[in-house]
Amino acid sequence: MTIWSVIRDFLVNLFSFDQAHPLLFTQFYFWAFFALVFAVFSLFHSKVLLRNGFLFAVSLFFYYKTSGVFLALLVFVIVYNYFAARWLHKLQKERWRSLLTGVSVVVDLGILAYFKYAYFLIDFVNKLFGLSLEVHDVLGEFIDSMLGVTVFSVDAIILPVGISFFTFQAVSYIVDVKRRKIEPVRNFLDFGFYLSFFPQLVAGPIVRASEFIKQLHQPYNLSRRWFGIAVFWIMNGLVKKLVLADYLAVNFADRVFENPLMYSGFENLSALFCYSLQVYADFSGYTDIATGVAMLMGFYLPQNFNSPYKAENTQQFWRRWHMSLSRWLRDYLYIPLGGNRNATPATFVIIGAVAVIGSFLSGSWWVAFGVAVVAGAIGLWAWLKPSDRKLITTNINSMNTMLLGGLWHGASWNFMIWGGLNGLGQVIYKVWTPRSMGLKVGIAAFFTLLCWVLSLVAPAPVWNMFLVWMLIILAGTLVKWLYRLLHRPSGPSVIPSEASVSPVLPGSTGNLPASGTPSVIPSEASVSPVIPGPTGNPLPPAVRWLSNAWDVFQTFVFITFTRLFFRSGSNLDPALANEQAWNTAKNMVNQIGSAWDLSLVPKMAWQHRSVLLLFVIGMIIHWLPDRFKRRYRIAFSRLPLPVMAFAVVAIIVLIFQFITADLQSFIYFQF
Repeated sequence: MTIWSVIRDFLVNLFSFDQAHPLLFTQFYFWAFFALVFAVFSLFHSKVLLRNGFLFAVSLFFYYKTSGVFLALLVFVIVYNYFAARWLHKLQKERWRSLLTGVSVVVDLGILAYFKYAYFLIDFVNKLFGLSLEVHDVLGEFIDSMLGVTVFSVDAIILPVGISFFTFQAVSYIVDVKRRKIEPVRNFLDFGFYLSFFPQLVAGPIVRASEFIKQLHQPYNLSRRWFGIAVFWIMNGLVKKLVLADYLAVNFADRVFENPLMYSGFENLSALFCYSLQVYADFSGYTDIATGVAMLMGFYLPQNFNSPYKAENTQQFWRRWHMSLSRWLRDYLYIPLGGNRNATPATFVIIGAVAVIGSFLSGSWWVAFGVAVVAGAIGLWAWLKPSDRKLITTNINSMNTMLLGGLWHGASWNFMIWGGLNGLGQVIYKVWTPRSMGLKVGIAAFFTLLCWVLSLVAPAPVWNMFLVWMLIILAGTLVKWLYRLLHRPSGPSVIPSEASVSPVLPGSTGNLPASGTPSVIPSEASVSPVIPGPTGNPLPPAVRWLSNAWDVFQTFVFITFTRLFFRSGSNLDPALANEQAWNTAKNMVNQIGSAWDLSLVPKMAWQHRSVLLLFVIGMIIHWLPDRFKRRYRIAFSRLPLPVMAFAVVAIIVLIFQFITADLQSFIYFQF
């Protein structure tokens, strides 16, 4: 083999797309790619136009190595939205602006719907009209005919990586131009760079034009400290992904979810908790790496995670989890639906659509009937008690937002249940919070008794699970109530509400001040409220800590339970996802809710000791005080460069002890 053939083969591999091995942050190839990009970038980082054009081209190449010919789809979205926004800005009449905005949103979301919901729509049409249509990639067939070669397999529609993220960015850009919140980007290279910036292109965070465009023309500035912070985030993300997420998945969680009936209730429950940590470490690990890589090039991405498993309620959880999506749903879905102000016609249209979709996915029209009954009861409540209408419409809009957020992840009954449970958790929290402690104890006792009766009258594992959960809630509520009774002051007092009843899903406003320079990257500051005591004064520190810890525990358990439906609907062929996901979730519920042989639990725990120990370590690190995390992050950034290099090498050696034979894709690539 000659040197020229070696070079030729190398170049072919370099510039070809391998569907079985897409470009990942966890591959050595990516870091070689980034080292080359950064080296070229450093030559003209001060020349803004050249720098942005180069990074735009690099981002397109990165997406090609990730998704192949779907690069053409990304280019189309860039070109269409660039010219649509320019045209929109020139229009003066509001009705024409609204029409063009609507058309642009339909184009962007239509592309997303074609690739993401084709199987669902075909199944829906077949069942509704008794047809036997099959999924056929019309777009792929058209491109094949245009090119004169076979590029796509037209018998299936493959979801392009990152399509949800860059289409959501495009929608936010068009809508913000319509609202006159931003000016359209004049330079095509700048807009293309914004929509395709490779660190966050395929799994977020979802970046607003108002946050990012202004950075494109700022001088490159990377201080010694920010260089250290960037390296820290990259190492932190790699450890999260390769040490925590992949190890938990490959060695335990994936095995149990693939065949729950082969494992005991204890193992199923342990796998569920391990997956809860896995999905966080996987997704936030990607965000950490993206943040660090972007920082090295002088760009700052919005915060996407804020220690979500420290949340004390479900509403707070969604202020801490996938914050860029939460803010997107708030600004472009929840508020247009009416937010916490009122209900709009779209609110009721979505209720009807959700009822139909739920009935179709579940295979039973009883779901639509149930939705109709609940909607009728809520409507009667609003009619009889006008003072509660604002609370009612707020909760309806909140529930609609979470249901559509669930369907954003995929057209599966399990994703719909997952979104509905998260919405229900928020609604219950907002209704539960202002009630008196005595009433809370009574409600918890009633539902505990109801679950106990159901477990006797209609024995089923699911009632056993609910009974245990209600006993946990009752115990915590009862202890708080008794504490307040025992510490009630002799004189009259006013007990303020425990927390505000703010609407839904507000996320962080990002980490960029008006000047565009970074502030704290990414802050993990707690937003926990101070729980008032019986006299209106804060509870003693120890009692407050225990109360907060109990709330965090309950929230974490609830969110983890919803993950059962999220994980069951993931990683599946769209044609089989609905039935297979439901069976997986049902089997896991049956295993967890059935009687356990407690004598075998210690043996099983020892058998899986490495996985469970890693889970415990991961959760302890997650729950460490924010100020402690900030200190070791800053301490790392201040290390002398030789010491920092040694630390990086040591971390890489540690990672290689955990790395699996076949690198695992990031979970959110499929969304």
